Amino acid sequence: MTGIQYNGKLKHFLRAPIYLTVFFAIASIGLCFVDFKIGISAVGVTALYALLCTLFYRSYRKKINNEIISFATRFGMVQRELLRNFKIPYAILDDEGRILWMNNRFVEVSGREKEYQKSITGIFTAITRQVIEQATEEPYSIHLEHNERFYEAALQKITFSGEGEQLFSLTGDESLTALLLFDETDLMHYRKINDDERLVVALVYIDNYEETIDEVEDVKRSLLTAVIDRKISRFFSDINAIVRKVEKDKYFIVFQQQYMAQLEEGKFSLLEDIKTTKMGNESEITLSIGIGMNGADYTESAEFAKTAIGLALGRGGSQAVVKDRGEVMYYGVRGKEVEKNTRVKARVKAQALREMMETKDRVIVMGHQISDVDALGAGLGVFCAARELGKPCQIVLNTITTSLRPLVEAFSESEGYPRDMFINSGEALDIVDNNTLVMVVDTNRPNYTECPQLLERCKNIVVFDHHRQGSEQVQNPMISYIEPYASSTCEMIAEVLQYFSERVHLSPREADCIYAGILIDTNNFMTKVGVRTFEASAYLRRCGAEVTRVRKMLREDMETYKARAEVVRHAEVYHGAFAISVCEARELESPTVVGAQAANELLNIVGIKASFVLTEYQKKIYVSSRSIDEIDVQLIMERLGGGGHLNVAGAQIEDSTIDDVKSRIENILDIMIDEGEITL
Repeated sequence: MTGIQYNGKLKHFLRAPIYLTVFFAIASIGLCFVDFKIGISAVGVTALYALLCTLFYRSYRKKINNEIISFATRFGMVQRELLRNFKIPYAILDDEGRILWMNNRFVEVSGREKEYQKSITGIFTAITRQVIEQATEEPYSIHLEHNERFYEAALQKITFSGEGEQLFSLTGDESLTALLLFDETDLMHYRKINDDERLVVALVYIDNYEETIDEVEDVKRSLLTAVIDRKISRFFSDINAIVRKVEKDKYFIVFQQQYMAQLEEGKFSLLEDIKTTKMGNESEITLSIGIGMNGADYTESAEFAKTAIGLALGRGGSQAVVKDRGEVMYYGVRGKEVEKNTRVKARVKAQALREMMETKDRVIVMGHQISDVDALGAGLGVFCAARELGKPCQIVLNTITTSLRPLVEAFSESEGYPRDMFINSGEALDIVDNNTLVMVVDTNRPNYTECPQLLERCKNIVVFDHHRQGSEQVQNPMISYIEPYASSTCEMIAEVLQYFSERVHLSPREADCIYAGILIDTNNFMTKVGVRTFEASAYLRRCGAEVTRVRKMLREDMETYKARAEVVRHAEVYHGAFAISVCEARELESPTVVGAQAANELLNIVGIKASFVLTEYQKKIYVSSRSIDEIDVQLIMERLGGGGHLNVAGAQIEDSTIDDVKSRIENILDIMIDEGEITL
């Protein structure tokens, strides 16, 4: 019987006579000191007891062992029979992953014979040697698919070297792996049904309802409204949606999530279909759609929809935005921003800004990193508004480029302006407090600002910008005025100043600076120019802006002019329609500005639909992209992590090289051409 060791309670039970003999012997010796005769008698009885136990153990030892082994065998057979007929597939693997044993259910699932003793990887490719090695005494699970069914595979290490509660254990240091398969097919099926039947909340807004209605004759207005209602209802009736008109230009829609794939595949064709509605109106009718899904409850999904419609409107309208918890997707963004002729919103924002400024002790204005003329001009406009209220105002400016220097020098202390009118990020962080108003201009992305830490330290934030919103944006601003149809932030500020106060006065040099921002961002009134652009320019002209002075301030030196010419000369044409070039930063004080100017110049070449200029500066790759009307460069830049407008966009890329970014742009163009997003 060598090789068998009794364990646990059985071992102690069989050793009970030995324990009693030792106890009796000690007691007998103790009695000898009390009464010698009684002690000797007790010793004799103890010796007799030990002799009888020894004789009994030797006589029945083999029989006891056989009985115990027989019981263990029968017990093991019962266990094995239970495992063999176990409803859950079960198998034993060795350290190499070979199958040593499997029950009947595992045989059915695997489709192998019971004698199959090859690697488990031959049946389930997902269960590799590395997966088996990760199994410990705690179950380790992976999910896999086999014969169109889905399983959760649970692996657990079984060891035989320790002493447990077994009757006996085998000597040695062996370990095996137990594998159980839990069928998840039905569970996943019902989960999918549950997900498909979850309700999705959608908001549909008509972008230019008032403007379009005003163009139509009175007798046709009700007919136009009825046609719009019918197109919206018919589009959503195909997916069994509930459509309710909550206002004259707003709709609330609920449908099941299973239809989202259908809408996404069709890229929300309603956006293009609604543009064809003509009932005496000259301008196109456009819609914005905001969809919220997969919220913790229907209330959260409704909040997602409100956020999505806000993003759609903030990006210029005529598009659908889907917010799926943390993920945001955009559809139908190939359209020009809808210009609004009314300036009611500008008046409302001006009054709100005034009320905010009056309650604060100080105003700090900042634009985007490596500020341009538009950001500086907008900041100066805010400075003038704060001056009207008697509030100190500082403009955060970390880098003064060659294009900004003539403008900045015009606002020196000798000209009557505060010495601390322009400050850097460190100085701004030193003076900011809870009673400071931080105003962000010409960007709505926190990481692009001159000092992102300011937004973390101050809760009183105002955002004025003319770029389309993306998924990354300034969180919880007190006032957010984002109008993608505006030509520039300077245009927006010029409008706001007219309603801010009747006493706001701009000096000629201040009007020049704001006018210069409009001039630069419109490329001398050739890009994104609307009626309100000229109205804002006329206001600045009345304030004393002089075109000749502005032109002189914006002149550049010979080195900059030559560098821009070199960028154009070395441009490569991709697919016959895209100009891609590199701006060398050597010997240039403001290479990113030169890159943006060169991107504009490349559009003057016949056949070029979009241009991309890459500049490596301060350990980043700056991409300036431009187009005239056919290509939406914002879509391209968003895939690079940037953003912008339909015709003017850009991106800032870290930890990359010029060649890598160039390859990424070419790959994006190839993908968008294949997907039909770009038509050559």
